[in-house]
Amino acid sequence: MKVSGFTFIRNAIKFDYPVVEAITSILDVCYEFIVLVGNSDDNTRSIIENINSPKIKIIDSIWDESLREGGKILAAETNKALAQIAPDSDWAFYIQGDEVVHEKFLPAIREAMLQWKDDKRVEGLLFDYVHFYGSYDFIGDSTQWYRKEVRIIRAHSGIYSFRDAQGFQKDGRPLKVKKANAEIFHYGWVKPPVSQQEKQKYFHKLWHDDSWVKKNVSDVNEFDYSRIGSLASFKGTHPLIMQNRIAQKNWKFSFDPTKKKPGFKSQLKIAFEKIFGFRIGEYKNYRLIKK
Repeated sequence: MKVSGFTFIRNAIKFDYPVVEAITSILDVCYEFIVLVGNSDDNTRSIIENINSPKIKIIDSIWDESLREGGKILAAETNKALAQIAPDSDWAFYIQGDEVVHEKFLPAIREAMLQWKDDKRVEGLLFDYVHFYGSYDFIGDSTQWYRKEVRIIRAHSGIYSFRDAQGFQKDGRPLKVKKANAEIFHYGWVKPPVSQQEKQKYFHKLWHDDSWVKKNVSDVNEFDYSRIGSLASFKGTHPLIMQNRIAQKNWKFSFDPTKKKPGFKSQLKIAFEKIFGFRIGEYKNYRLIKK
């Protein structure tokens, strides 16, 4: 079985992306790893080079700023990276620059890829998500967070990234998938408040025009993490590859989960889910194969 990892990244240092940890976390299950490095204002390329693995292939890329509306530029970069994987790969393992896989899940991921490799019905593998917010001690538990996404796809099968690179499609339809039996730890909302605010200012420009950004994104120096209604304490362990970054955390964030105030819509959806077993209005860019 041959597995190609792939990702894209730009300004990883400037916006404090754990991209080195992201890549390293799945390197053991990959034959190669394609890293599409965008035109950056920092030394992003150097930190990728310093991973110092023969599996990594760095490809330089210039972002097409005309595709910024709706985050299309992110899907375009994802597809450029995907197009570079080895022609004989069975699977393509996608990970974004703020996503990390715990080492405890690697055996299950490898097993799932082996199990479904020859079943052509299976176009991808579905991961559960754990979203960290504010600090490494709290996770999002309201309905505003997406719960699952496809991160492993069948290679060279006409599958492509779409919209803002959150998911994949084939022939304009959702993918048919099986469970990977693993989690993705998403750290996009855990970084120094200054870096988080700079990221907000920049990345909203990939979805909206300048007038919208000026009106809706606060012109302040630090992101206000307190603007959250509901979080839960994280009871598990972080990936080993994240330990050094966590130890260097230099800002404070506290939240009392007993005083959380989820919005009315979120409360309604959670109550409905407890009764009927599914969540109202949940976006699913996949179709789970039952048998």
